[in-house]
Amino acid sequence: MAVVTREISVKTKGNPDVIDLTHQIRDVLGDLSLNDGIVTVFVPGSTAGITTIEFESGVIHDLQEAFERMVPRTIPYEHNRRWGDGNGFSHVRAALCKPSLTIPFAGSTLLLGTWQQIVLVDFDNRPRTRQIILQFMGEE
Repeated sequence: MAVVTREISVKTKGNPDVIDLTHQIRDVLGDLSLNDGIVTVFVPGSTAGITTIEFESGVIHDLQEAFERMVPRTIPYEHNRRWGDGNGFSHVRAALCKPSLTIPFAGSTLLLGTWQQIVLVDFDNRPRTRQIILQFMGEE
């Protein structure tokens, strides 16, 4: 069993920005000598999350609208009162989305569904550069 940790970096727009990470993760996996195992995708921070979705404009819009309905940016948040940064909604949204996801792979191929991509959702109210940690555990 081998454990390999890598990092990728992405620039985001925030509000929320949805970034497809699938190709970058596939590229990293392709550079490793691992055949079968799992990869954990993790975003450090409290205003972004990792999930899977069909990465197409209609579904992306629907996801963004769903988060706006569930956790509106326009209501008062105690976080905003305390810190004055206006991103209380982004912390709550990220807590619902979660910061990590584990995906199996076999034959050095991610075992995703046909229309399933791995995405970063940046909920913050400003552009960011996000570091994404990839930890692969598997057999060579």
